[in-house]
Amino acid sequence: MAYLRSSVVLTFLSMFISVVLASPMTYNVVSLGAKADGKSDSTQAFVSAWTKACASVKPAIIYVPVGRFYLRQLVFRGPCKNNAIIMRIAGTLVAPSDYRILGNTGNWVVFEHVDGVTISGGILDGQGTGLWACKASGNSCPSGATTLEFSNSNNIAIHALTSLNSQMFHIVINACHNVKMQDVKVTAAGNSPNTDGIHVQLSSSVTILNSKIGTGDDCISIGPGTTNLWIENVACGPGHGISIGSLGKDQQEAGVQNVTVKTATFTGTQNGVRIKSWGRPSNGFAKNILFQHVIMTNVQNPIVIDQNYCPGNKGCPGQTSGVKISDVTYQDIHGTSATEIAVKFDCSSGNPCSRIRLEDVKLTYKNQVAQASCSHAAGTSTGFVQPTSCL
Repeated sequence: MAYLRSSVVLTFLSMFISVVLASPMTYNVVSLGAKADGKSDSTQAFVSAWTKACASVKPAIIYVPVGRFYLRQLVFRGPCKNNAIIMRIAGTLVAPSDYRILGNTGNWVVFEHVDGVTISGGILDGQGTGLWACKASGNSCPSGATTLEFSNSNNIAIHALTSLNSQMFHIVINACHNVKMQDVKVTAAGNSPNTDGIHVQLSSSVTILNSKIGTGDDCISIGPGTTNLWIENVACGPGHGISIGSLGKDQQEAGVQNVTVKTATFTGTQNGVRIKSWGRPSNGFAKNILFQHVIMTNVQNPIVIDQNYCPGNKGCPGQTSGVKISDVTYQDIHGTSATEIAVKFDCSSGNPCSRIRLEDVKLTYKNQVAQASCSHAAGTSTGFVQPTSCL
């Protein structure tokens, strides 16, 4: 009987210990000195919350309550002693309105070498309008800061986050593995410079779902070294579309492969689905790409491959792109083009595009049949394809 009683006590004790160990530690930034007035500098309170959460052997929650929190540059570094940190944001993080404070830092909020970090909710207000105006004036200006970057990190989740008016890129995923972004909203003016919505590079197994992006540059840009990227149910506009590239800027460059863009809408954008590479030598490539179930509304270049990208005609005139583009499928793409040429494959004369597939494509221009233009592109078309395939 005594043995039975002691074993029951031990069982309850072990259950109690496991519950205590599993229950996360919560660090409220206000308790650590943050002020929700949008003016007082709360940077140190956020750093303190991160330091405590990262040092905890138990899962941790950093809680940001309702209010506006003024923050200078935040660098959250790992590795941490646990791999389950949630930053739960009910309020708004506000960058300095003076763009010179962050303008040359590269980033506003950056996570480096972390594992198992989740950002849930909240608004990041980059207050980028002053820098955009400086750039538009032609004056000498800093390049600007990315609002949020994850670098060299694994098992990341970003859920129900809004990014407003970033100085430069809104969200960057660099050298990461296993990233899931869901219900993300990006908003900036259609003429805001270099404000890419989400930029992915040198990363694998990234998923972007159920998101709405309107900005002044690419809604999503896909850089070298991106593999196994899944984008689904994304609305883009204003913006420059979903772009793979620019690729081939460097002679030695990691390729892009296994990219799916599924169930996307483009409204009034400069491009729809685009692949672009510099017109100069490179060992880069893009292969196994699927664009599926896409609706275009008044898009200037709905389907485009541009392998003669050469901004300012510097460093590339007279050269051909070394980037090899192959196995790209466009399936069930419908809508309206704002220009007569709705499908343009301008591929490399030295490395022609191969195995391009068009299936069930219908794009019109001013209620008329649109045009297609092909240069150095080979492939097939099946089903109803309009404009008539030039492959």
